[in-house]
Parts: sequence; C-alpha cells; structure tokens
Amino acid sequence: PSRPIELISIGIVSEDGREFYAISSQFCASHASEWVKNNVLAQITESEMRGSIPLNHMGRLIREFIGLDLNPEFWGYFADYDWVVFCQIFGAMMDLPKGFPMYCRDIKQLCDDNGNPRLPEQGKGEHNALADARWNKVAWEFLDKAGLPEV
Repeated sequence: PSRPIELISIGIVSEDGREFYAISSQFCASHASEWVKNNVLAQITESEMRGSIPLNHMGRLIREFIGLDLNPEFWGYFADYDWVVFCQIFGAMMDLPKGFPMYCRDIKQLCDDNGNPRLPEQGKGEHNALADARWNKVAWEFLDKAGLPEV
C-alpha cells in the first residue's frame, strides 16, 4: 500500500467486563479511505477527538488495563490488521510487553473451525472500536457457551 496502516481508535473488553477505549492523536484523517471516513471516523465525536492521546501513552494505559495478567489472550474478529496496529502501539511486534503473545486469536477462525454457527447480531455501533470489542466478547462467549471444541 502507498500508506501504512494507522491506528485510529482501540477498544478492549476484558473477560470480567472492564473496558478500555482510546483514540490516537497520531493518525492522519486525510489518509483514510472514503469507507473509513464514512464508517469509522463518522462515529467519533469532537469531544472524543479532544481526548485523543499519543501511542506511547496509549501503550502505558493498556499495560495498566491488562494489569497483573502475565499471559493475556487477545481475541478479535477478522483481527489481522487490528493486530498489526495493536503491536505498533508498542513499537514493533518484538516490543510488546513481556508476556503479551505475538498473535491475536481470531473469533472468525474459531467460528469457522466449529461449523460456522450463526453468531449473535452486533446491532448498532458496528465499526466503533469499543462497540466492536463489546460484540467480540459476546461472540466469544456465545462460542464458548455452545461447548464447541477448541481446535
């Protein structure tokens, strides 16, 4: 691509329901495609933009959010690009905090590996980082409660 992937916002929801949401002060809106402008940037309010933070500060806050979990698991839905920009928060993949995995587990792959059951609908907020993270938790819990064997 002519431009690198840039983190706009991140949402994380832990198994215990705690939530983390932040917007980067380092992305360039003019680099965004029309789809990103219409589906992602359009959902970010002016007040949220005023609270945007640099990636290095975001990294510190994420480490605090993860807390004492020495081996956290990260799950996402079609998470490949998301994981790339997540790693960039800390620098390169090799700069991830000690104990963080170098990969993200993918809910869609787990779903496919288990017969592709219909996942719960997300409803509103799709493509908002926090709303998507909340839905990821719902989808993961759905697959976990279904008793599907992990592959």
